[in-house]
Amino acid sequence: MPETRPVYLLPGLRSPFARIDRELSRFDALKLSIPVVQQTVAGPRGTGVDGSGEVDMVVWGAVVPNIGISNWAREVWLDAGLDPHVPAWTTVQQCATSLAAATQAASTIRIGHGDLALCGGVDSMSDTPIGLSKGLSRALRRAGSARGTGAALRQLRKIRPKYVRLAIPAVKERSTRKSMGEHCEEMAKRWSIPREDQDRYAVDSHRKAVAGSSDGFFRSLLVSPGTFPVDADPMPRSDTSFEALSALRPVFDRQSGTLTAGNSSPLTDGAACCWVAGDAGLDRLPDSLPRVRLLDWEQAAIDPRTEGLLIAPAIAIPRLLVRNGLSYDQIDLWEIHEAFAAQVLCTIAALESPEWMKERAQVTDGLGEFPRDRVNPNGGSISIGHPFGATGARILSQCAAELASRPAGTRAVVSVCAAGGLGHVALLEAV
Repeated sequence: MPETRPVYLLPGLRSPFARIDRELSRFDALKLSIPVVQQTVAGPRGTGVDGSGEVDMVVWGAVVPNIGISNWAREVWLDAGLDPHVPAWTTVQQCATSLAAATQAASTIRIGHGDLALCGGVDSMSDTPIGLSKGLSRALRRAGSARGTGAALRQLRKIRPKYVRLAIPAVKERSTRKSMGEHCEEMAKRWSIPREDQDRYAVDSHRKAVAGSSDGFFRSLLVSPGTFPVDADPMPRSDTSFEALSALRPVFDRQSGTLTAGNSSPLTDGAACCWVAGDAGLDRLPDSLPRVRLLDWEQAAIDPRTEGLLIAPAIAIPRLLVRNGLSYDQIDLWEIHEAFAAQVLCTIAALESPEWMKERAQVTDGLGEFPRDRVNPNGGSISIGHPFGATGARILSQCAAELASRPAGTRAVVSVCAAGGLGHVALLEAV
């Protein structure tokens, strides 16, 4: 690797994550983002940068479109009442959006174009816009621009019954017209992932998230109590059991499927952010913030039509490790996004497959046995929730907080699969 400036990752704050149309449904994406950004910038007890211009860049993203906002980063920053002279831009990479925001900022800082970046993302699935059919939209637009009431009425009379329908967004791949769940069902069948294993994985995710909440792990990662109607993530369930999840019916393939509402991540509202800094940027942040090195990152893509939509991290991870001379056993912490339990288990199965490693990842040397017991020690998206644009920053902050408590030199891998057949992974190290 070329000699470059060191880059660090520090946890930011996030909102609680809540199921669609529940506790956070009255907060749109801006209202979710603003207090998260304001409190992160202010820092613990007001010790932060206070929007004084010490932030060099803001990178933010949202997956759900908004007709009135094109540059989410700029609008969030301005509405938060912070320094208007800070450049801000938006990135979108589906579920990996805020991880991509962090690595974009890291690339910029590495080459000396800034020292401190605030990165994150948001999605309000409760506020998903509903569009009009093209015919109805065209007729209304022409009526609105008509000169005089009579002309407007003539345009409105051109509306046909077939025009009167709504365009409701769906979580589907444009290239395949299949949902994420349908694609994951195909992956589960291809990799022979049993329903029992998926349900046990989901139960374990809830158990870890509940423990993380009970022991206070999440407290420093959440905005101040009273900011939102709930002060903690409402979705992790202490009463979730294997027996309860086993009783649920498949959702995406009702005849022979294995994916259920219980072993899949729920549609979620939430916002999250993190800090990316160079050495000079660290000096602008509170000493109390945990910090880890962001060593390297990797992206990969597969053909979503033929290869398994969410399997790309199983290409990116081996490439990342080989480039850094590491094996699986040398990674002490794995933070893997849980779009579905089956997707995580398929990824691990691929990482353990010599054929996959050689043919798809183009890695010929074995990387060892994958340490399943080191995955998501404080729970993941199945139990915590998955607001698309916020998930990457949630995972990065969670990983940084956990990793910083371990000895220097301890390493972690963050992995996020994304729609379009993409995978984005990062390598972190305790300092």
